[in-house]
Amino acid sequence: MQFARRLEVITRDDLQCCPRWQVAFANERKDHRFYELVEDTLHPEFDYRYFVIKDAVGQVCAVQPFFLLDQDCLVGASPRFGVLIEAIRYMWPRLMRARTLMVGCVAGEGHLDGDEAYHRARAELLALMIAGHARRLGAKLIVFKEFPARYRSALDCLIDHGFTRIPSLPMTQLCINYASFDDYMKRALNSATRKKLRKKFEAAAQASPLAMSVINDATPVIEQVYPLYLQVYERSKLHFEKLTKQYFCNLGRRMGDRVRFFLWRQSERIVAFATCIVHGDAIYAEYIGLDYDVALDLHLYHYVFRDIVSWAIANGYKWFRSSGLNYDPKLHLRHLLDPIDLYVRHTSAPINALLKRILPVIEPTRYDETLAKFRNYQELWVAPREGSPTSALQDKRKRGIHWG
Repeated sequence: MQFARRLEVITRDDLQCCPRWQVAFANERKDHRFYELVEDTLHPEFDYRYFVIKDAVGQVCAVQPFFLLDQDCLVGASPRFGVLIEAIRYMWPRLMRARTLMVGCVAGEGHLDGDEAYHRARAELLALMIAGHARRLGAKLIVFKEFPARYRSALDCLIDHGFTRIPSLPMTQLCINYASFDDYMKRALNSATRKKLRKKFEAAAQASPLAMSVINDATPVIEQVYPLYLQVYERSKLHFEKLTKQYFCNLGRRMGDRVRFFLWRQSERIVAFATCIVHGDAIYAEYIGLDYDVALDLHLYHYVFRDIVSWAIANGYKWFRSSGLNYDPKLHLRHLLDPIDLYVRHTSAPINALLKRILPVIEPTRYDETLAKFRNYQELWVAPREGSPTSALQDKRKRGIHWG
């Protein structure tokens, strides 16, 4: 058994000579190709780097991407603190702003690379050495960005090294192991929700017909679909990474085996599109674009959801998983929360002690009233108990039966 012994920082150019990189994150929907895509198309102002973890004989056994940026730690704070924050920042402009080293992915959740059996040992190495690397790189704050809750046992060692774990805005998951969308509505939804959905679909049916198509490369339609993405992005209260045209075009070109672009046309005009990634028995809804000239009248959000789920069921997928935000419709559609965590520490011990007290107050999940209505809301902080909605759902997934 070869244990992790060394942690080094390298650049993208160095990775070309690293055989491990070609199979990094192979078991995740976003493998090494996605990290290369992000570096090539998003946030050129970020400094993209990579930790390589080497074993006792000097072989690279895992690669952990990270990036450096200037981070506003109050971006997710409750609006009720807005006036106070502005007043303090008038006198102290750099309040809760810091050069930050983020381990993970710019556009999505983070993962640990390499054999799962060694995740904890490699996390221990990162926890032990990352502060020194952060100081050498000029970073004051260190964040493990949005790691799924399944990594909690491996990453608990971070807490022993001064990190604070707080929930990030969670993803969601929905079992779609049904015979059809109608079967899902009948068995998973209550009568009130079924009635509302049918009214929405009937309203859409009264307009000019909508035709759905599925493609692997968005390049031929990018000038039509990108403005729809921007419409949704600009209406969002919280902004994350802003994607580029190049991102969408290269996503299909580089990962066409996993990427599906869904298009909805009305009289030849594209009025909605969705970017999804398929992996294993799940389809992941990544981004959506809507034409708001018609989106509200046609109830396009629910129309898109129905068509994607219908397509996924017909193609043998059992799970519909979605990124964060827009939680209200997901609540009524019977999604469960899929927690993702942030691990945060400052390189200064006194500031880190203060940060430990501040972070639980400013983390964004506490101020989203809809999140608290989900049946597994408490799992944002604690692991699911036996018999909880999530554990029951996972058990049914293993046995291949329906959730209702």
